[in-house]
Amino acid sequence: MTPPVPPIYSNPADSITSVPAFDFNQRTRVIFGCGTFSRLGELARELSDSRVLIVTDNGLRKTGYCDQAAASLRSAGLSVAVFDQVSENPTTDDVDRCVAFARSSDVGLIVGLGGGSSIDCAKGANFVLTNGGRMHDYRGAGKARLPMLPMIAVPTTSGTGSEAQSYAVIADSETHLKMACGDPKAACRLAILDPELTVTMPAAVTAMTGIDAMTHTIESYVTTKRNPVSQMFARQGWELLSTAFPIVLREPENLDARGRMQLGAFLAGAAIENSMLGAAHAAANPLTAHFGTTHGIAVGLMLPHVIRWNAQAVGDLYRDLVIAAKWDDTDTNPESAPVQLADGFTEYLRLADMPVSVSQTIENHINERLLNQLAMEAFQQWTGTFNPRTMDHASFVELYRNAL
Repeated sequence: MTPPVPPIYSNPADSITSVPAFDFNQRTRVIFGCGTFSRLGELARELSDSRVLIVTDNGLRKTGYCDQAAASLRSAGLSVAVFDQVSENPTTDDVDRCVAFARSSDVGLIVGLGGGSSIDCAKGANFVLTNGGRMHDYRGAGKARLPMLPMIAVPTTSGTGSEAQSYAVIADSETHLKMACGDPKAACRLAILDPELTVTMPAAVTAMTGIDAMTHTIESYVTTKRNPVSQMFARQGWELLSTAFPIVLREPENLDARGRMQLGAFLAGAAIENSMLGAAHAAANPLTAHFGTTHGIAVGLMLPHVIRWNAQAVGDLYRDLVIAAKWDDTDTNPESAPVQLADGFTEYLRLADMPVSVSQTIENHINERLLNQLAMEAFQQWTGTFNPRTMDHASFVELYRNAL
C-alpha cells in the first residue's frame, strides 16, 4: 500500500502551528539516589576550591545534616562557613543578613541545604553578593549583569522544586508580598537529591510540601506559557507525586515513595522554570502575607477552586492529569475531568489533615473590604498572568468567595 503523501505547506511554519515556540536549556546537573549526599564534598571540589557557604535554617542544623555537609566539604579540602538563620518564608532581611555574613567570610561557592526557603535565600543572596544593590532590583527576570557564584542545592524536603529553577522567591520584609527574582545565572550548577534526607521531615511538613509540589505540576501543565518540555516534566512529576503521596503519609520511612516524591518535586520545579504558574499561587501569596498561612496550605486550599474556574479553558488537559494519576474511568471526559481532578486533590488535603477552606485557617471573618484587598493583591501577582483563563480583580474575588 502506498503511504499517504504529506501535505504541502505554503509556509513551513504552518506544519508545526500546534507546537508553541520555546527556549529550553536544562542548566542544573542532577545527582539522584540514596546516599548521594555523601558525595557533596567531592562534587563541590569540581566546581570550586574556595571557601563554601552553607545556607540553612536553625531547625535543620539540629538534624545533623549541616554537620555532615560541612564534614564532607572539609574532607575534600574545602573550608566552610555556615549561615543558619533563614526564616520559614525568607524575606529581604534574611537575604541582607546572609549577604553580610558571606562578605565577611569571603566565599566562592554556595550550598543551599534544606527546604525551598534555604535554597531561595541562598539564591537571593547570590544575586546581591555578586551584582550589588538590593533584592528588589532583581524582581522579574534577567536583571543580573555580572556572573554569579556557583551553587549546589541539597533539598531536604519534596516541595518547592527551587533546586530546578533560576528564580528565588523572596518576600518584601515590609509588605510581606513575595517577589520572584530570576536570571539564568542564578540556576544551581548541581542538585543532589538524596531521599534519605527527607525521612526526618515531620508529618505536617511532608504533607504541606507534597501538596505544594503537586500544585506546581497541575498549574504548570496548563499555563499559557506551557510547551512540550514543560508538560513532559509536569505530567511525569504529577504521576510520581500523586501515586507516592498517600504512601509517604502512611509509611514515612518508605524510601521508594520518598524518592518518587523528591524526584517529582524536582520535575515540578523544572516545569515551572519552563512554563511558570497560575492563579492558585497568585491567590495564595496574599493569604500568606496577611495571615501567615503556610504556603503549602494556602496554595493547596485555593487550587481546587482554580481548577473548576479553568475548566472551560483546559478541561482536556485536566483529563490528561486524571489519567496520569490513574483516577480515570470510562466516563472521564474534558467536561467531567476538572471536577474529578479538583475533588481528588481535595481528598488529598483531607488525607493529610489539611484545611480545605480559607475559613478553617483564618479565625477572623473576612469582610468585603478585605476580600477586595486580597483580590487586588492577587491580581498584581505575576503568576496570575499565566493562568489559562484570564484573571482580573473580579475573578479573584470570586475565587476567594468560593474558597471560604
